[in-house]
Amino acid sequence: MATYNKMWQLGNCDICANILYWRILRWINTFTMKTMGFGMNGKAITIFHALPAEKEKPIGTWGQRHQTYLKNYKKALYISLLTSGKLNGYLVDIDGQAQERMCLLVTQMAKQEKVTEQLKAESPMLWVGKMNEIQARAREIVNDEIIYS
Repeated sequence: MATYNKMWQLGNCDICANILYWRILRWINTFTMKTMGFGMNGKAITIFHALPAEKEKPIGTWGQRHQTYLKNYKKALYISLLTSGKLNGYLVDIDGQAQERMCLLVTQMAKQEKVTEQLKAESPMLWVGKMNEIQARAREIVNDEIIYS
């Protein structure tokens, strides 16, 4: 390959470069190229980098939101996780953390504001309104602490 580059720099014509290129190709065993992850595309030798195999797990809503955030605002981290094969596991972990935090916050806020099953039985519409408000506040906290940080 060094000879090819040297001859190209000397200003030889395209025909000479093409002849040399095809001679080099003849020397390279295609079986070896395929097993090592190389491929041919016209005159370029392409290296196919296979991503590490990762066990695919379903990603929930929180994980998908965090993935969108990483794609848009933390591109280096996103690409690093993607190329290392750790993206799916990372997003599943974030999703689990966010679900646990959301559940804990809703439970604590409902207890603190005395939104109980008794209130649900006596005044269902009031209970629904209060629970929706609690869930909205908890969602904002989870977004700030886990998803968009």
